[in-house]
Amino acid sequence: MEAITLSTDLHCNSCVSKLSPLLKDDPSIQHYDIDMDHPEKLVTIQGKSLNTEELISKFEHEGYHAQLYNEIKPLSISKMKQAETAFWRNPVNWKRASFNTLNCLIGCSIGDFGMIILLQAYYPETPMYLQMILAIIAGLTTSIALESTLLRVREKFNWSLALKTAFSMSFISMIGMEIAMNASDFMITGGKAAFNTAGYWFALIPAMLAGFLFPLPYNYYKLQKHGKSCH
Repeated sequence: MEAITLSTDLHCNSCVSKLSPLLKDDPSIQHYDIDMDHPEKLVTIQGKSLNTEELISKFEHEGYHAQLYNEIKPLSISKMKQAETAFWRNPVNWKRASFNTLNCLIGCSIGDFGMIILLQAYYPETPMYLQMILAIIAGLTTSIALESTLLRVREKFNWSLALKTAFSMSFISMIGMEIAMNASDFMITGGKAAFNTAGYWFALIPAMLAGFLFPLPYNYYKLQKHGKSCH
């Protein structure tokens, strides 16, 4: 029985779930192992009469890149420097990270501003620090709920896995986003929701922009370095 090890660009458990049926249904494959902890996301395939080109074609058909792991050559010092420079210049991952961050922003905004509106309208005596804390908690809750729903609908995760994935992969990003949004809103409006003034609604624009830009580099880094994303 021969073995082939491929270096891939699989991102998360959703990618593994998508690819596994294709490998299981291939009669030439007797066993396979996917190592998502390895930087190269290695897929080791064992079987008889394995055709490397056909295996790579399976990955490409599903939208993933794959190549023989032993074809990866050590980088020279100059190429390592080029790789470091190019690390932040991957337009595909910037686009994907931006999309993920936007989803997170929408989820956070629903709970965050919804809580502020509720407190200012019905409980205006609530201390400002408590309003901010409750707004952050509400934003985190609605963001996790939205992302869990997206994973359930788009990736067909069960609810338990969707919730776990959204929480583990996005929580740090959400916290940074909430801090940036609330800090910007407080600096501009003093934390007062003056719904009848145009200034308040215009103040939401820089607050949401800060909430989008602040966690974006982190989300890109996580995706570029570790291939981690929940979408």
